[in-house]
Amino acid sequence: MTSSSPQAVTSAGFHTLPLNPATLANLQALGYVDMTPIQAAALPPALLGKDLIAQASTGSGKTAAFALTLLANLNARRFAVQSMVLCPTRELADQVTGEIRRLARAEENIKVVTLCGGVALRGQTASLEHGAHIVVGTPGRIMDHLERGNLKLDALNTLVLDEADRMLDMGFFDDIATVARQCPGQRQTLLFSATYPEGIEKLSRQFMREPVTIKVQAQHAQAKIRQRWYQVARGERLPSVALLLNHFRPASTIAFCNTKARCRELETLLREQGFSALALYGELEQRERDQVLVQFANGSCSVLVATDVAARGLDIASLEAVINVDVTPDAEVHIHRIGRTGRVDQEGWALNLASMDEMGHVGKIEQLQGRESEWHKLAELTPAAGGPLRAPMLTLHITGGRKEKIRAGDVLGALTGEAGYAKEQVGKINVNEFSTYVAMARGVAHDAARKLSAGRIKGKSVKVRVLED
Repeated sequence: MTSSSPQAVTSAGFHTLPLNPATLANLQALGYVDMTPIQAAALPPALLGKDLIAQASTGSGKTAAFALTLLANLNARRFAVQSMVLCPTRELADQVTGEIRRLARAEENIKVVTLCGGVALRGQTASLEHGAHIVVGTPGRIMDHLERGNLKLDALNTLVLDEADRMLDMGFFDDIATVARQCPGQRQTLLFSATYPEGIEKLSRQFMREPVTIKVQAQHAQAKIRQRWYQVARGERLPSVALLLNHFRPASTIAFCNTKARCRELETLLREQGFSALALYGELEQRERDQVLVQFANGSCSVLVATDVAARGLDIASLEAVINVDVTPDAEVHIHRIGRTGRVDQEGWALNLASMDEMGHVGKIEQLQGRESEWHKLAELTPAAGGPLRAPMLTLHITGGRKEKIRAGDVLGALTGEAGYAKEQVGKINVNEFSTYVAMARGVAHDAARKLSAGRIKGKSVKVRVLED
């Protein structure tokens, strides 16, 4: 296995890469000028056709690194599956599909199909029959299509394993192995992972050819992410989360717990105290999970309580704080957690609770970050004025979506037209296959649901309810 050691990669422009002029022009139009460290390290060997193991976290620009590679390998005139991306979750698969489509705009008629559970097989089968160039999906659903003979991989030249560590955490090793065995031997394999568990080594030995290993150290600018630690005794931990929220008053927070049980317990405590809080953990049905994510992204929920596996693949644009309710035993996972705040030109808080028996984990984090932790006392936390943290919006759930030809503009028109609301009172609108979610200003949400139920969207009556927080 060849290896490139962790090092600082100087930023370079995309124009230094052997990409076609149309792709370079599209990158410029999308605002991609300088490569991120992972792009600068991964793209040159990947574009030469090398297999790759790249250690990089969400938000590092890794999707563009593998998307540009698979697009460079693609023959748009050949209607066959030439690239496949395996992802741990449906949310991540949807994000990856969207990014590939944006980067593929320079080429005509490149068809990307998403294959994930929670959606009817019939529509996916029809999409594959019409011809697909790129498939993005979760291992279980991709295996399902392979077993049914819907998905043919004889023309595949690029296999991508995205967030491979999470797929291994979720028990997908055998599924990944089954899928990889059905891919042509003469292919390029690109593996991206935030951490490096031993299963990655096992995967690379079985399915990769002399991979180049790249590790871009996931460090964060201290000025962007302000990190504080608080020591807690037994019984203080969960009430301390409410103290942190009432003191710092972040508009949006992810609170990370190490277990589902802790998630449920914390969600109950915060809701009892009047916070707009929702929990995200492995046992939720896909519909419930979708609703939680929509509400957090559209400002109807101010605190998302989550486990690492459940929150994987989420890319929330503006996150003011991360609270580590439990210290993770894996220092690199800690770096990954706190890297979700302080993105781009924003600042963020990383607030950490630790008991005496977690100090060994804290030591590992200090070692990886190359600096000592900044400790503060819980007694310093005082509630700011304004009562419990309520989200500014509530979400309306409308029965009917793309299948009923509903578009975001139709919903906005109904709310700002006959219903008489100002545009400023209407937030994000998400139109899914069978349902639509609309964020409305908290004070008018119930009234808006009543008016929409009494009126029509696209000439049809619809059922509308408010998702209570």
